Amino acid sequence: MKSIPILSLACFLILPNSFSQAQAPQQPQRIPDGGTREVLLSILIPSLPNAPFTATVNTEWIRQLPDGSTITLKNRRAIARDAAGRIFQERRALVPDDGKAQSGVTQIEISDPVTRELYICMPHGRTCQVEIFSPPESLPYTPPAKAHMAQGSTSESEDLGKQSIGGLETVGMRETTIIPAGTIGNNSPLLSKREFWFSPRLGVNLISKLQDPFSGTQNFEVSDITLGEPDAKLFEVPGGFKIRDLRKPPELSSPSASATPN
Repeated sequence: MKSIPILSLACFLILPNSFSQAQAPQQPQRIPDGGTREVLLSILIPSLPNAPFTATVNTEWIRQLPDGSTITLKNRRAIARDAAGRIFQERRALVPDDGKAQSGVTQIEISDPVTRELYICMPHGRTCQVEIFSPPESLPYTPPAKAHMAQGSTSESEDLGKQSIGGLETVGMRETTIIPAGTIGNNSPLLSKREFWFSPRLGVNLISKLQDPFSGTQNFEVSDITLGEPDAKLFEVPGGFKIRDLRKPPELSSPSASATPN
């Protein structure tokens, strides 16, 4: 099954100009070098009609550092889909797994396959932008084509059978990929595993696991599943939010009326 980007983690350090100039007036400014941007892929929810439900997506991201220590981040977010195929999703910040920080809502997404509208609403700033919505397909997970794999790597798929999750029957698959030493500059073989448990009734992976030497361990699990029509208010754009329509082409300024050809 296809996956979509659910969360991009980035950290920025901003210093007021007045502060930096007062502390070090003689130091020339420079552009920051280096840095990385990491994207966490989550569970895809297709616009499948006549399969309404509400649920919670539980995310866990575990990364092991070179010194052997680990960083564990988690969140829980609400999702829903109505009989028309409209989708509601919360996006929440990942927080440390220590119970001290609360995972706040960073944005709300409402997609409608009938009107082909996607609303992305940011509580901070109380704004919503509307885009053209292209409904994703509802297909069981299939291994990626070899063209998208590192040259020389091998991939094997394993049928894991069936199991019941939240009262729904799911079918499981595990994909193991090995990148031989020296393929991408690695001095030893790299092993990654992906495991999916797909619900044909909902068209959704109820469990998705990734073990990867680059991104660590990523676990996604759908819980608190309630079949039936969700609250219609979930699919309403929040009141008092400013709407920015990104479907409209930018307006071009007209030539000055005073300009005349030579």
